[in-house]
Amino acid sequence: MDEEIFRKIRDIVEKEVSCSSHNMTHIDSVHNTCLLLAEGEKVDLDVLRAAALLHDIARVMEDSDPTGNTDHALLGAEIAAPILEEAGFSDEKIRHVQDCIITHRSRTDRKPQSLEAKILFDADKLDSIGAVGLFRAIMWVGKHRAKIYDKADKESVEKYIEANLGGKVNGRIQDKSKHSIQMDYATKTQFLLEKLHTKRAKEVGKERLEFFKAFIDRLEQEIRGEK
Repeated sequence: MDEEIFRKIRDIVEKEVSCSSHNMTHIDSVHNTCLLLAEGEKVDLDVLRAAALLHDIARVMEDSDPTGNTDHALLGAEIAAPILEEAGFSDEKIRHVQDCIITHRSRTDRKPQSLEAKILFDADKLDSIGAVGLFRAIMWVGKHRAKIYDKADKESVEKYIEANLGGKVNGRIQDKSKHSIQMDYATKTQFLLEKLHTKRAKEVGKERLEFFKAFIDRLEQEIRGEK
């Protein structure tokens, strides 16, 4: 499709996204990573690019819902439909984009089936590690006045899961001010590679995860005055 179509979609998304850790830097990064993972693969780039640009269009709405009932993936798929129709996407491609958006979350039972959906899922997760992932995590900590450092040994993690994640390792954070990069790594980030679908994503993810872990290890050493 014409490049102008994707520029217009991006402009629409930019007006809706204001969350510091899910702003246009995140959207652009996921979009570009999708293109990286799609190299040499037989994918529908129109579907993949549209899904990447629109996948978090309802994220601010979810974050603003105190009840925790809003699912930005489901709502985002609904919002995407008229945007894609206006852009000239066929009904079949609209449904495909919606499926990619609906299945891009890791904390649900909805699993991506198409290659485009799997690439979007992987690209979104890769953006939570590496240098960009660390930067987003630090911004999140600042926004929610969360902890710069938290002890994350086995006992502390178990108590944290029970107290702030509803007793589930992948549970929704109840009090964001009690969260930390260390607890996020202990309960989610360290398991990320197991969730990825594509070989290329696993290769990229391995290096990024090592970088992420080295940073938080160094942070702990400095806070403890060890180096």
